Amino acid sequence: MLTIQQIRDAGVVGAGGAGFPTCAKLDAKADTLVCNAAECEPLLHKDKEILRNFPKKVIRGLRIAAERVGAERVVVGLKRKYHDIHDLLAPLLPSDFELFPLNDIYPAGDEFILVYETLGRVIPPGGLPLHTGTVVLNVETAFHLAEVEEGVSNTHKFLTVAGAIRTPMSLRVPIGCSILDCIEAAGGATLEEPVVLVGGPMMGHLVDSPRTTLVTKTTGGVILLPQDHPLVEKIRRPLRDTLRIARSACDQCSFCTELCPRNLLGHPVEPHKAMRGLLFGADALIPGTQFCSGCNLCARCSCPEGLDPCRVMQTNRQKWVESRERWENPPFRKNRPFIHMQNRQTPIPKLVRRLGLEIFNQPAPLDLERSNEISPRSVGIPVKQHIGAPCVPCVAEGARVAEGECVGTPPTQDGKSALGAAIHASIRGRVAKIADGVIWIERE
Repeated sequence: MLTIQQIRDAGVVGAGGAGFPTCAKLDAKADTLVCNAAECEPLLHKDKEILRNFPKKVIRGLRIAAERVGAERVVVGLKRKYHDIHDLLAPLLPSDFELFPLNDIYPAGDEFILVYETLGRVIPPGGLPLHTGTVVLNVETAFHLAEVEEGVSNTHKFLTVAGAIRTPMSLRVPIGCSILDCIEAAGGATLEEPVVLVGGPMMGHLVDSPRTTLVTKTTGGVILLPQDHPLVEKIRRPLRDTLRIARSACDQCSFCTELCPRNLLGHPVEPHKAMRGLLFGADALIPGTQFCSGCNLCARCSCPEGLDPCRVMQTNRQKWVESRERWENPPFRKNRPFIHMQNRQTPIPKLVRRLGLEIFNQPAPLDLERSNEISPRSVGIPVKQHIGAPCVPCVAEGARVAEGECVGTPPTQDGKSALGAAIHASIRGRVAKIADGVIWIERE
């Protein structure tokens, strides 16, 4: 069995986007392990492509995790529309593994929604899957655990390149290469000056320079869009304008709340009340905003006025963080999902149409041959690619490093390693510079 220290030293973190150190997640006990293969963001395909190309390795990684937490049951949540992958996995799964067919909804990949859909368990507000006896693990994270067992550290990342790109595809690239390297590997943009969105269209962020933006352990997608795309215009809107428009246009229809995935779970998340607070000019802490997942469903699909309740919620959520106040014993309607969840879910096809992404909604198969051709002259390894403390470099400028060699470790606090995971060189070369939280390695 892999030890917690081995997992920490190998640098494995949640590859689904959160970046929580896997060593900490697996240092617990749970009766059930759920594999998150939902990949609910539109246009992204890398998780199902990993399953298609490396099913046995993913299963092995899940077995390692299940043994680590003592889980007697493993459930793989995969969308039912991927019939070919269901057919591929079914005969390979051990007897204590289950394949659960998920509906094609957003946000099926949110671990709160996933745990409810697969197990019928409801995680309490502000809680963790562990509060229901569950550990959730992303497909790619399971892949990396199997790699650790084979002596391979976390040096590469799977991601999807989609949108206005010549050949939409999924790739496996060295951590620390540039977003531009990924775009060029996929044939380049079909537009002269595309906007680059890193992540998915619902929760991703725009980047100014794909040449200087680095791939990290949590990068799941690169999407190219036209400058005048409505989604781009909405993301670019300044916060001041977002708040001003919300004050003037919100009619308190409450669609944002009625369709909020966390509200449907019975959590006290009510975006329309955050919007109401703006109408009254309030600048107070609004109860419930601290439990907002930031899924953006209210902003990009639910609101008939095209407003941005999610940004209002997240802005107020930050005020809760800064205040260090806590809402003790928040109301929790445990039976709500059994009443409303099924008939208020948002289908992905509807979401794609609402976002104006139909033209870009294409397959993106994993191209391992093209991935192997990606050979950047240099990589930048950020010291912080995870939840927790930034790593401390353990190499000096001028040092020669091999691919997979450790270049940074979590700091020690009170004789114990802080929450984090090690980082490693993704190419062989020389440490050219350590600056601004990045270890730069030049290929030799």
